Amino acid sequence: MKFSVFQISRQGGREKNEDRMGYCYTKESGIFALADGMGGHPEGEVAAQIVLQTMFSLYQKEAIPVIENPKVFLEAAIMTAHRRILQYAAKKHLPDSPRTTIVAVIVQDGMAYWAHCGDSRLYFVRQGMLLARTRDHSYSEQQKSPRFDRTINIRFNRNVLYTCLGSPSKPIFDITDPMPLQQGDRILLCSDGLWSNIPDIDIVTQLSENKVSLVVPQLVDQALTHGGSRSDNVTVVALEWETPDDLFSAEYGISTATMEEGIFSSTLQAAEEDQDLDDLDDEAIERSIAEINEAIRRSAARKS
Repeated sequence: MKFSVFQISRQGGREKNEDRMGYCYTKESGIFALADGMGGHPEGEVAAQIVLQTMFSLYQKEAIPVIENPKVFLEAAIMTAHRRILQYAAKKHLPDSPRTTIVAVIVQDGMAYWAHCGDSRLYFVRQGMLLARTRDHSYSEQQKSPRFDRTINIRFNRNVLYTCLGSPSKPIFDITDPMPLQQGDRILLCSDGLWSNIPDIDIVTQLSENKVSLVVPQLVDQALTHGGSRSDNVTVVALEWETPDDLFSAEYGISTATMEEGIFSSTLQAAEEDQDLDDLDDEAIERSIAEINEAIRRSAARKS
């Protein structure tokens, strides 16, 4: 694999940054993820950190060197992270559970697989065109669906999410069918601090015009300027697949050609306020892996 990647997170006008981001890759596979801890609930930054730590821990156990079934893996990893947030809340005797969004993409075998819960988004851009964008799990996005009953009188903030990780109810999340990758494709993951301040067309246009290491900081600065003193946290992870040699730089370009089997590289680091989080223990990882393998077995049985 060969790709260029750039990630950045800015606090904006909030008291703290509750967003988390990161990526992890092997010789033949990579996972990129972003979580936005939700305000109005305690310790949103912890929920976001738990999700990424959980997904990356499971990924490093299962990517040997690729994930056998990325769609099944994403579903199982998201549910494991959701349960772990609830366990954390119970252990800490919190009056309410921490909550977060998640958007994650796995790239391997020339394909991209992604999943999301909430309103953190993924944009898939090819040659200046938006091929795909995740649909937020909010009432405003739901109203755009042709299946939405427009006779319903919604008397609350239409931007409110109706699902997330860490809530008492089972989360609703979407997982895509694989999308073939071509040289030069760009994939951008972002929190709502970006897309709420910059129209989709501008995100797509700018993402197509230059390498991600230049475009992403510019987009983040624009979002912060537009948001002003009350700007939300703004976080972005973006990659360009099979980056052409004239755009490939040693600083932000990654080639896995020389990586050895069984080696992982990861950018996820715990923030200072999260240092007391327990790592996902081996027993929990093994239980989750067993669930993933059982789900793969059931999926294969249905197809046969």
